[in-house]
Amino acid sequence: MPSSAEKSDLSPQNSQKPHTALIEPSFGTGEDLEGLPEASDENHPNLVGQNIPMGIALMILAIFMYVANDVMGKWLVSTYSVGQVLLIRSLAGLALLAPSFYREGWRTLLMPPNWRMNLVRVAITTAEVSSFYWAVAYMPLADLVTIYMAAPIFVTALAWAFLGEKIDAPRAIAVLIGFGGVVLAMRPSSASLSLPALVAIAGCLAFSMIMIITRYLRGTKGIVLVGWQAGGALIFGLVTAPTHWVPPTPTDFALLALLGVISTIAHIAVNRSLKLAPASIVMPYQYSQIIWAVVLGFLIFGDWPDMAILSGSGIIIAAGLFIFYREQAQAKKLTVPAS
Repeated sequence: MPSSAEKSDLSPQNSQKPHTALIEPSFGTGEDLEGLPEASDENHPNLVGQNIPMGIALMILAIFMYVANDVMGKWLVSTYSVGQVLLIRSLAGLALLAPSFYREGWRTLLMPPNWRMNLVRVAITTAEVSSFYWAVAYMPLADLVTIYMAAPIFVTALAWAFLGEKIDAPRAIAVLIGFGGVVLAMRPSSASLSLPALVAIAGCLAFSMIMIITRYLRGTKGIVLVGWQAGGALIFGLVTAPTHWVPPTPTDFALLALLGVISTIAHIAVNRSLKLAPASIVMPYQYSQIIWAVVLGFLIFGDWPDMAILSGSGIIIAAGLFIFYREQAQAKKLTVPAS
């Protein structure tokens, strides 16, 4: 846990970036695979030529790739263990990132600042992705995506609990409404609240904690965070995969490897999107994932969400967008120079 001094350093007035994001948390640090600044009207007006339509298109493409990756994962975990999926996925992702690792140097990768907190983050990340793949094997994709869309709402609550961040009344109300959307979507009862649903909620909470820890580690380069979390998943796979190993067919092996490749490419697309357009414009398009989840889940698995899932997801999206824009507005107020 950070000390009171660290809490003060992590408070909103010291960070211009809202933390309500749905993308992989390793890219909320201010560093990325390419090392260029994000597009921002106030902070970097001319460093990167803005192209808002292209930025929006890249964000939508990235979210589609993430959901397509989830579809492949759901398909593959019906045959292969979570450990085997993570093993091959991590190997492919690390291979794709090898040139970036080489440029950074092994010392930077293996000796990051605050390595203990990095280890905590790796452990939680590995538990989260394992929970996701286990839950998606038993749940419709749209149901699981709906739960994970609540992550920004959980992050707002956790930032208050763990970082001492102040939450004004409108955001507090939005958090409660968002929780209500989760409850509506899950239809909690002894018959409907299954073990996979509970695992998915635990995974979403872990994902939210990763965002909090990543904010604490905002001085660590994104490539280091990505490398460590891929390494953690690789170690988990090496330990667990041999006990339930199923020899993959050539096609399945290619799909398992694509999980890592597509995820990495989607990361880069998100980064490029944030360089071409301000976050306030492109970040809300992350919620398009529910559209892709519904469409692909129906076309491939024959799953169609019921009214509770659709209504709950609508409430979660509305609450998440309100929190996002509220934080954007407050950040702008804090960065306006005093007259």
